[in-house]
Amino acid sequence: MSFPILQKYLARLSDATGAATSIWLDHEGKAQGRFFNCTMSSAFQPIRQADSGAVHAYEGLARSVSAQDQGLSLWKLLDHAASDDESIELDRLCRMLHSINFFRQADSAPSAHADLYLNVHDRLLSAVSSNHGHAFRRILDALELPVERVVLQLPAATPQQGWLLNYVSDNYRRNGFRFAVNVAGARDGLHVLGRLRPDVLKLDARDLQDQAALLELLQRCAADKVTLVFKRLETPQQLTALRQLGDTAGVSLLVQGYLLDEPRAALLEPARRAA
Repeated sequence: MSFPILQKYLARLSDATGAATSIWLDHEGKAQGRFFNCTMSSAFQPIRQADSGAVHAYEGLARSVSAQDQGLSLWKLLDHAASDDESIELDRLCRMLHSINFFRQADSAPSAHADLYLNVHDRLLSAVSSNHGHAFRRILDALELPVERVVLQLPAATPQQGWLLNYVSDNYRRNGFRFAVNVAGARDGLHVLGRLRPDVLKLDARDLQDQAALLELLQRCAADKVTLVFKRLETPQQLTALRQLGDTAGVSLLVQGYLLDEPRAALLEPARRAA
């Protein structure tokens, strides 16, 4: 799938300079942006099928510009230095950068159907006054990019923030987005399933002790057609445990972590996707 309006926008960006705009293209064609005098770009970490290794999606991550490609994670440093309004600006800048850098590569066959996961950071939940997702939807529509391939990731919430997640997720759904929720564990995931009806749940692969709750969650997700992703996969033992869990529940699991992939600017070529 090609994105002609995006290509025209990139052509205009290629004529811009860092001094003239907040977003520009480097010599390799990657979109870069500036915030608090820091230059940043995008890195993408694959989300894979645990059994086959096939790439299902990519999570976009903000990185400093680096000759080593991966760069450094900037979010916590910049967000702590920002006011609420500046944090909203940073969040939206990151999502636009990631969308441009993902879809400019995603018209090739290997990535033609992969989804893009984008983080919504916790300060944005309470800082935006109304209609979450509307401004970002307008950007995607203007560039004629497929909103149905974008999954917005909501942070884990305290019980006191439950009403806020309900409000925000409803706004995202009304604007055509699917959304994921990070949960603290399997039992929290079971609670969120009934309350928010998310499209995706993300759990920490390092916390697999409550097998009974995990099996119940897997079965509930399969019945409700909710995607389950185990993030922060770091050791072969965790991968083996997850595969066994999937076999027991009779479902295929999605996994993400440094055991399988480091975040990189370029989407994977076919040979590396299957490795």
